[in-house]
Amino acid sequence: MKIKIQRQRLTEYEVNLKNPTLLEVLNEIKTTQDNSLTYSSGCKSSVCGSCAMRVNSKEVLACGYKVQDGDIIEPLNNMPIIRDLVVNMDKALGFNKKSITWLNPQANTPELSQDDEKRNALQSDCILCSSCYSSCPVYAVNEEFKGPFSLTRVFKYVSDKREAKPKEKIDVIQLNGIWDCTLCNECTLVCPQGISSKADIEKLRMKSIQFGYSDPNFSIGGGLDFGAPQF
Repeated sequence: MKIKIQRQRLTEYEVNLKNPTLLEVLNEIKTTQDNSLTYSSGCKSSVCGSCAMRVNSKEVLACGYKVQDGDIIEPLNNMPIIRDLVVNMDKALGFNKKSITWLNPQANTPELSQDDEKRNALQSDCILCSSCYSSCPVYAVNEEFKGPFSLTRVFKYVSDKREAKPKEKIDVIQLNGIWDCTLCNECTLVCPQGISSKADIEKLRMKSIQFGYSDPNFSIGGGLDFGAPQF
């Protein structure tokens, strides 16, 4: 089978493997044809997320994707390319810090019931592959969008009854956050863990309304801005 890999230019390779994963194909190319080919891999079990890349313009994990003849392989989108299929994720990860994606526990931390644990258990399955970040079309117009990668983490902690400062987290995601999302659902479609950042962002919008916020894209009364809390 033949595939093409986006490097400095689109380069075609031919391999003779039976029903291989993309990672197996990349390893074959690197060991037998071109040892300069650069990509990332780790667990080889779809757990670590390090081998995320794009095939035919869709994000996949190379260790789990079965290669088809004619596939076009590219690095993840919306991130600087270090070399070949390796990208710099520093900015994507940096949005986690800007969005305060950690737990601020209450002084007397309440115990969680099984229902409490189930409420945000799926969000805890994120493997940091950045596929959702890569698939998001908002970055084409707003590079500072906090994005699905971080916003789904904000929901995880805002929905945790142990969180002492939920409003602080809600305040932070108003600018370049939940209202900038187009709800296109591309992030959900490519998540290898089945996490729906779109659904989490919709829930965060509801939480924001409870704290007095409303969509700043809409206004009432001749341009009154409702992007800040109204009391």
